[in-house]
Amino acid sequence: MNNNIRKIPNHEVTYLQIRDMILFGDLAPGQSVTIQGLAALLGAGVTPIREAIRRLTAEGALEFLGNRRVCVPELTQAQHDELEFARLSIEPEIARISINKLNSNDIDELEAIDKTLNEAIFNGDVHGYLLQNHKFHFTLYNHSEARILLDIANMLWLRAGPSLRVVCGRVGTYNLPDRHEQALAAMRARDSDAVERAIREDIRQGMDQIRQAQSGEGVPPKLIDKK
Repeated sequence: MNNNIRKIPNHEVTYLQIRDMILFGDLAPGQSVTIQGLAALLGAGVTPIREAIRRLTAEGALEFLGNRRVCVPELTQAQHDELEFARLSIEPEIARISINKLNSNDIDELEAIDKTLNEAIFNGDVHGYLLQNHKFHFTLYNHSEARILLDIANMLWLRAGPSLRVVCGRVGTYNLPDRHEQALAAMRARDSDAVERAIREDIRQGMDQIRQAQSGEGVPPKLIDKK
């Protein structure tokens, strides 16, 4: 074994596991869980669970309920409006920075991710959709190497992700169009303005879907979720 390869600390692994549960729908807004329950589910010690909860609470992704219970916050419409404003202010700029650092192989990778995402939509795979949608955005964003902006974007997705999961639970995946194809075409053309516009419209479209789901608009009688 190469001694130069550092093992990821247990507390970091536990943090990433709970973070992914929030991002990809295993913990729904308002659903409470206990520290002991998370420890049993993840096969982790109580100490790394508490450390992960402390970090995620500081990031606004969890809140304490008392009696050793936590939950994903249920956001108000006003808070969703704040999230939309923040995401539209940050993420298109990260995409703009990233476009100048992409090579053709990077774009091929993003195209492959989007293909897998489209397959998840076609198959009604909510978890797969959420996973690939996040992967598409942050595979692009990480090329920016804009650490401060990336930290903010990650925090914003932790706040917005659970609400998108609620949308998928109510309307399935059939009504989840995106602007990824436009973004990919703009990347191929090295058009940073067009990439910025595509990501901006993609975010706005997603937040509109959350808003409609909250108000009960456009919700079909039969839901699709093959998770």
